[in-house]
This record gives sequence, C-alpha cells and structure tokens, in this order.
Amino acid sequence: MVMILGGFKMFDVISEMFSYPFLVRAFTVGALVSVCAALLGVSLVLKRYSMIGDGLSHVGFGSLALATALHTAPLTVAIPVVIAAAFLLLRLSEHSKIKGDAAIALISTGALAVGVIIISQTTGMNTDVCNYLFGSILAMNKTDVYLSVALSIIVLTLFILFYHHLFAVTFDETFAKATGIPTGLYNMLIALLTALTIVLGMRIMGAMLISSLIIFPALSSMRLFKQFRSVTVCSALVSILCFFIGVVISYIYATPTGASVVLINIIVFVLFWLIEIMHNSTILNRYRRENHA
Repeated sequence: MVMILGGFKMFDVISEMFSYPFLVRAFTVGALVSVCAALLGVSLVLKRYSMIGDGLSHVGFGSLALATALHTAPLTVAIPVVIAAAFLLLRLSEHSKIKGDAAIALISTGALAVGVIIISQTTGMNTDVCNYLFGSILAMNKTDVYLSVALSIIVLTLFILFYHHLFAVTFDETFAKATGIPTGLYNMLIALLTALTIVLGMRIMGAMLISSLIIFPALSSMRLFKQFRSVTVCSALVSILCFFIGVVISYIYATPTGASVVLINIIVFVLFWLIEIMHNSTILNRYRRENHA
C-alpha cells in the first residue's frame, strides 16, 4: 500500500513538473543532448579522447563570455568557436608534437582564462555566468530549444548514417585507413558532432559538468556489455534515464540540475560496476567447480 501511494505521489510530482513550459523545454533538449553525448561518448572513450568534452566545454565558456560582452545570442557565437576549437584540437593531436591531453589542456585553460578576463572587465560574476558554469534549466528560451532540437536531430542523423565508418575508425583506425576509409574525415566528423553536443548541453549542465554526459554513460555500459552496438544502445538509455531522474530530484529537493544529473550517473556507474564484479565472481566460481569436478 505504501509503495502504491508513493507511486501515485511520484506520478503527481512528474505531472506537476510537465505543467511548466520551461521544464518541458529542459526535458526535450536534455533528452536529445543526453542521447547525442552518450552515443559520441562511446567512441571518444574507446579512442582515449574522452577529455575532449571537458576541453571544449571550457572553450564554450570563453565563447559564451564573449557573447555576453558583445550582447549577442550565446549559441550563435559559441557554436562556430567550439567547432573551430574541436578541429584545432584534432589538428594538433595528429600533426603536432603537442599530443592528446596536452593539447586539450593548452586550449581549454587558455579559453577559460580568456573567458574569466572578459567577464571581469564587463558584466562581472553575475547569475548568467554561474548558469554557464554550472547549468540552469531556466536558461533555455524558445529560440534555444528550436536550435537545440534541430542540431540534435542533425547530430543523431549523421551518427546513424555513418555508424559503420565511425565504428571502424574507433576500433582500428590503421586498418580502416588501409581499407580506403578516409579516417581523417570521420575523425573530423566526430569532432564536429562532439562540439555541437557540448554547446547544446552547456545551457543545462554547465561548462564544468557537461563532459560527464559523455564519459559516465559510456563507462557504465562498458561494465556490462562488450559489443560496440550493445554499449552504444545501453549508453543512450542510461543517459536519458539518469537525466530524467536527476531533473526530478532537482525539482523535488531544489538542488542544482547539472550536479543532480552527475550524481545519478555516479550512482548508476557504481551499481553497474558492482553487477560486473558479481557476474565475474559467478563465472569464476562456476569455472572452479567445473575444474574440480
């Protein structure tokens, strides 16, 4: 009886949440961004390039600070700047002595420093800046929603269309190149899709937390699944579920949205990790029994 009453109460809370237009916008954009981030996260984690999300989010913060100073629409400035930074990171990693994590640190810290300087000389540390850093579901207006939905659909469509080539580039880039696949082009595609996803997610998750949407669902799914397709599907489902639960918790307990979503992702990762340990332990015990028999 208590469980039934609790279920009705939760249903009432969710119904109440969806009565607010700004929460409907947040759920719509958040669900799409979560799927995009989860799909790309699998490739980025497997290529050991997962911290690109953190680096690009810092670049995004710098571009949003610039947009605020110029009194222009944030996304119109952030999108081209972050895309350019993603291509630059890829270029540095492939054709420079500055590799991987060093290139990310170089660009991300530089962009963050520029953003802080711009803010200190213009608006100061106001509410908008805090929203950019840590996210806010109140930050989404109708224009942002329409642009975010359109770009999310583009990201998902491109990922589905070029799924097999992205799979090949992710697992064995050398072999893919030998078979005639233009690996450089598909690496640029991954960088482009990641840049778009980062910019879209910053409005809700914030620059400091958006990379968690890329990393956690992929790592959680890899605890239980080993095939690329299975990991990708599970990652997308986990990402949406964690975002939904995180927003509900944020609404009920008045906690920051981005931090709540990250906390749920951490809990899910720990649960999946424990399940993996139990599963491996069961297999090991069965193997020992069979050998002793």
